[in-house]
Amino acid sequence: MNTAQEERRSEKLRSLAERAGRELEDASALDILGWAADTFGRGFCVTSSMEDAVVAHLASRVLKGVDVVFLDTGYHFPETIGTRDAVEAVMDVNVITLTPRRSVAEQDAEYGPKLHDRDPDLCCRLRKVLPLEEGLSNYRAWATGLRRDESPTRANTPVVGWDERRQKVKIAPIARWSQDDVDAYVAEHGVLTNPLLMDGYTSIGCAPCTRRVLAGEDMRAGRWAGRAKTECGLHE
Repeated sequence: MNTAQEERRSEKLRSLAERAGRELEDASALDILGWAADTFGRGFCVTSSMEDAVVAHLASRVLKGVDVVFLDTGYHFPETIGTRDAVEAVMDVNVITLTPRRSVAEQDAEYGPKLHDRDPDLCCRLRKVLPLEEGLSNYRAWATGLRRDESPTRANTPVVGWDERRQKVKIAPIARWSQDDVDAYVAEHGVLTNPLLMDGYTSIGCAPCTRRVLAGEDMRAGRWAGRAKTECGLHE
């Protein structure tokens, strides 16, 4: 595909995303995902941090065997890896694990140990952003579990939007949900969740950069605590 064709393709997808974002704003999560499955078929995937499997479960109801993309940064809690393995074992999804080009040991050798402490933005770029960009190259659309109530930076998340960086349609089917909505869905359908959610963690990322949340704190306060950083770069 030449440059002109790529530009026309991207503009068509952008227009599609913007129109769907308006038309599906009040639609249910299942209807939003149903639209994605009907529109993109196997050109659509779900990404999951394995904090829970809510969006993966929802997507599996409209597209059996849907691809669920998981980033194994090399720094995950054992509970997160265990949740991924459990999702793969019991749900009608196809879990695809992405890994960075460098192992943790190789990254340490090149950049020095504990890059996450010295330059967390670079660490996230190497271990999350770049692997995801490569892993999504064969898809036209991807879904995330972003919710508007999680933090001020996510308050305007569209249910369907345009991912400018990756030139793809980005879907947030539970953007309008509250934590109570998530909890109710988990209880009703017996959806797998990360055990750390029952141990004081409300947002789970890499182990070196995640702590338990204290009473009264924002639910993402445990991520990069003590720093101005609030996002890993996947959703910026």
